[in-house]
Amino acid sequence: MSAHSSVWVRIFCVAISLCGVRSAVAMEPEKPRSGDAMIERWLQKQAERLDQRFLDGAKTRAEWEERRPRLHREYLYMLGLWPLPEKTPLHATITGTVERDDVLIEKLHFQSKPGLYVTGNLYRPKTIAGRLPAILYVCGHSGKGRDGNKTAFQDHGMWFANNGYICLIVDTLQLGEIPGIHHGTYGTPNRHFGSYGLKGQDTVENRWWWQARGYTPAGVECWNGIRALDYLVSRPDVDADRLGVTGISGGGAATFWIAAADERVKVAVPVSGMSDLESYVSHKVINGHCDCMFLINTYQWEWTTIAALIAPRPLLFANSDQDPIFPMDGNRRVIARLRELYKMYDKPELVDDYVSKGGHAYRPDLRVAVFKWINKYLKHDTSDVKDADFKELPGKQLRVFPEEKDIPKDAINGKIDETFVPKAEVKLPKKGEFAEWKKGLLKELRDKSFRGFPAEIPSLKASNESLGRFISDSGIEVHITKARESQSVIVVDQQFPEDVNTGAEAMEFLKDNHPWLLFPRGVMYNRWTQTSPPNFVNRSHALLGRTVDEGRVWDIIAAAKHLRKEKTAPRRIVGVGTAGILVAYAALFEPSIKEVVIINPPKSHREGPTFLNVLRVLDIPDALGMLAPDVKLTLVNAKDKAFDRTAEVYRLAGAADKLQRK
Repeated sequence: MSAHSSVWVRIFCVAISLCGVRSAVAMEPEKPRSGDAMIERWLQKQAERLDQRFLDGAKTRAEWEERRPRLHREYLYMLGLWPLPEKTPLHATITGTVERDDVLIEKLHFQSKPGLYVTGNLYRPKTIAGRLPAILYVCGHSGKGRDGNKTAFQDHGMWFANNGYICLIVDTLQLGEIPGIHHGTYGTPNRHFGSYGLKGQDTVENRWWWQARGYTPAGVECWNGIRALDYLVSRPDVDADRLGVTGISGGGAATFWIAAADERVKVAVPVSGMSDLESYVSHKVINGHCDCMFLINTYQWEWTTIAALIAPRPLLFANSDQDPIFPMDGNRRVIARLRELYKMYDKPELVDDYVSKGGHAYRPDLRVAVFKWINKYLKHDTSDVKDADFKELPGKQLRVFPEEKDIPKDAINGKIDETFVPKAEVKLPKKGEFAEWKKGLLKELRDKSFRGFPAEIPSLKASNESLGRFISDSGIEVHITKARESQSVIVVDQQFPEDVNTGAEAMEFLKDNHPWLLFPRGVMYNRWTQTSPPNFVNRSHALLGRTVDEGRVWDIIAAAKHLRKEKTAPRRIVGVGTAGILVAYAALFEPSIKEVVIINPPKSHREGPTFLNVLRVLDIPDALGMLAPDVKLTLVNAKDKAFDRTAEVYRLAGAADKLQRK
């Protein structure tokens, strides 16, 4: 056996013993792993830290109002909406009208962006003239197939129209007449709602590049709601100064998104739409929610701060006392914080909660509470109300596009995630301006992708050095397998043993029989459960303003500082595939790393590794170029033309001799 083969056999044997062979048993449910307790403690600690940051630390109304404009921009950024998209023509079209008693139901669609169709039903009274208050009703997760989930909430449209309102009920992206995708990182059937009945929607999508792109379907739902308000105020029968928004579950979340983003909303009643980080992360309630319920928490907010952006407008926080995905302990914490804020405004009466008895569903008392609150603050009417009482229309009668052939050919709903958040277009540095170019991009990376990093990451602390066990970040354990007289340390990532076949290429280049091995968090020795519960660890990270891969960069930096203290330790750090890119980013933030080798590098962060918003800043070729002029970079099997750009950046930095492509 050759020298270069033996080292990969060594890694392969470690991988097999710790991870198991992925064969027929891969179809069985994944059993708890050794790293579960470690990462769950870390996540809980991070959630507790952020839970102390309500209102960004503001203690008075003046402090809050001083922070609020910045927080509003940050909020929109975390939804993928800053800078705000252009408000292109809506091309609103009414395709038909249905009459029911004293109500007219208009079947309509508009385009919130070119090709992004929003389908809805608008309910209006036949006999009341003049400009009326208007309600935007945003839907929860109710699968009605081709009819769209708007048809599941007809009773709300009918009640509002029968009581002197215009009510527009809009379909969601995933469950509308032209379905898109909510489940990009959450892919198992929702245990509380069951299968949605849409082909491909209940399987793992593994679109982790959403996080790298800064994309969340919550941003689409928010934008569709903002444009729905644009449509409503364009109508001659709507009073633009009396707009409200409400909805349950996913619609409750969307109520928060829209009302926090758009101050034209004068009254908001979210029903079962928000919990807090203690619930979502520490108590794993995130496992009951799809991606439309969450923004990417880039700025590491305490979650209730989102709702705080609605203050001091009237807000009723409605919930149910036996709701497993909006538990009451979280509800109590949220409303307590909101009451604190409204007291700062001397308007405590403008926020309240209503708790119905039962599970995750509407009941007559819950609907009546919604109607009374909206009546009080949009019509100054405090009289008693009754629940809607009518026979439901067949959903097919309410379709905006009656048949498949009627669906517009230019619809992009199913691929809006590709374009909704613009990707960065980085210009090459001009001659003599490389240092400033690099400085600017590094600042953006720290602000938008690695905000969770301190100014200085500490070195590893020994846990059991004789066994190669070290502590990195708040109890995170990593492993280092040492060797004698080695020139290289190889970072082993979660792809092993799948990428062992790349070893021959690596060792042919390295000529190193016994390299050191670095196992960062979640790899080999401390691997955690990946799929059951549904992607809990990776999804929770985004709620805390981090990603797992960012944590691995942290571990590599801490390890590099530790190795620097040992005279016999290698100074060259090597990674295969995505692990190589982790090493490159570690070198960007840690000046002691002077030589990096990457074998089979991915050409884009779309393929990994995943850092929050990184594609809004740059992509892999530019990131590698930023290693110039101080880092010697060797790319092995980097055949794609994308890496020509890396070479050009090195040339512009005056360091062309420090880049090798093998």
